[in-house]
Amino acid sequence: MRTPSAGDPLRPSDHVDGTPTTESAGGPRLGPVGWARFAWRQLTSMRTAIVLLLMLALAAVPGSLVPQRSSDPNGVIAVRDANPDLVWLYDALQLHDVYTSPWFSAITILLLVSLVGCVIPRMRHHWAAMRARPPKTPARLSRLVGFQTVPGTAADVERAEGVLKRLGYRTERYGDSVSAERGYLRETGNLIFHASIVVIVVAIVAGSGFGFQSQRLVVEGEGFSLSGASLDTLNTGQWVSADDLPAFGIHLDDLDVVYETENMNAIGQPLDFTAFVQVTEDGDTHPGQIRINEPLRVQGSDLYLISNGYAPEITVTNADGTVVFDEIVPFLAQDNEMTSLGVVKLPDGLAEQVGLQGFFYPSAAQLETGAYASYYPDLLNPLLSLQVYTGDLGLDDGVPQSVYQLDTEDMEQVAGRDSAEPALLIGPGETVALPNGLGTISFEGIRRYAVIDVHRDVTQGWVLGGAIALVAGLLSSLLIPRRRLWVKATDQGLELAGLARGEDPRLEGAVDDLARRLRGDDADAEPEPPRST
Repeated sequence: MRTPSAGDPLRPSDHVDGTPTTESAGGPRLGPVGWARFAWRQLTSMRTAIVLLLMLALAAVPGSLVPQRSSDPNGVIAVRDANPDLVWLYDALQLHDVYTSPWFSAITILLLVSLVGCVIPRMRHHWAAMRARPPKTPARLSRLVGFQTVPGTAADVERAEGVLKRLGYRTERYGDSVSAERGYLRETGNLIFHASIVVIVVAIVAGSGFGFQSQRLVVEGEGFSLSGASLDTLNTGQWVSADDLPAFGIHLDDLDVVYETENMNAIGQPLDFTAFVQVTEDGDTHPGQIRINEPLRVQGSDLYLISNGYAPEITVTNADGTVVFDEIVPFLAQDNEMTSLGVVKLPDGLAEQVGLQGFFYPSAAQLETGAYASYYPDLLNPLLSLQVYTGDLGLDDGVPQSVYQLDTEDMEQVAGRDSAEPALLIGPGETVALPNGLGTISFEGIRRYAVIDVHRDVTQGWVLGGAIALVAGLLSSLLIPRRRLWVKATDQGLELAGLARGEDPRLEGAVDDLARRLRGDDADAEPEPPRST
């Protein structure tokens, strides 16, 4: 046999048996356009979309594990104080602002581009396929699923076509045969499923840009207006400012809490929370209610009741009897029995700066150790226990401090566990003396407070609609079979067979059902499956 050479006219120069050139040895070279086309095809492949969807789900995990500034600013402060060595990591990875971080946004944008680039071409192909004629009848139906022959002639093909149409098939005549197909809603559902993901992601992004979320702790008998100055926290979208907030006010008349009292295994468990409020808008005031999972809607914003607690009314006088502090102080609940922690800071009016830190027990009981605990969350035996510190509160340094925390580093404890004097124990209506002749403190009464969250999301309807369409599309893509049936007149009778696109365990039964109908055995036929096109 003659060995071909590189110049052999019977072999092309780039043939595998030829002498490799520089280009053929290294493979084809892609120019900028070729690389761009290659990158686009990789990005818009379904495999890439699935990977990006999984990456987005994983990227959202830190947002559920680490407190976010947008929803839990106090939790952010607590975590950073408890883990000072990890603050650099929180800031470097933006773990307190996961959903607005550049890396999370990059994954979201890539997912949107991938889905859009994947869905649009498939929609074009699907539209063309739906308008195309069913394929011609194969020459040998005996090779297909459910092949069988029933009595009939070419004149019965028209009747077979009518039966197939009643079963929801698209039909086309080819001589003495009829071709039928159904199940295009399977691919339609698949496209709806992917398009719904795009709608949901776009709606969530738009909602974060055009919405806002704020919180305010409000005590019974007090109120607030929806403005940046009167809110505890305010987080607005990129395209919303404080001036764009709706103008209305909320006054908390009463907070009603119902506890379990009959089931001995669940005594003290909260059953219901109801905040009775007065809403002022456009010069008109009207009543409203906010309950758990039942927000109050005002001017397109939803008001949620997210937590509650107790706020003792505390009065402090100096050695001369002058009132230097008379306020309602919210205490933060620490357990299910509403044992609550609170702080009072007295920078002025006394002989020296004083800080009070302690617990409020709604139903106080003394333990064998001498400590106190609350045995029930409602007000059965209220008691206020306070430790007293004197020294520098640190308020003159200009560094912002939390009203719920007391920095005792530069202070001396003069009453409490680590001092010679015991902690102050005060019941409602009682007055006790402060240590060192500083003055007196009175426990005037107790009120409840509620933390109200005001939230606006202009895309809630789009997200709901997208979620419904997503489920409907997914069910359609899973439950609707894509199949083809053929009926062909031969000398032996009418030949029947089917072919499925993908798995279809009911295909052979569908051919049997068609055969029974053509034989006239409708009484014994199985019920018609759901029709789809």
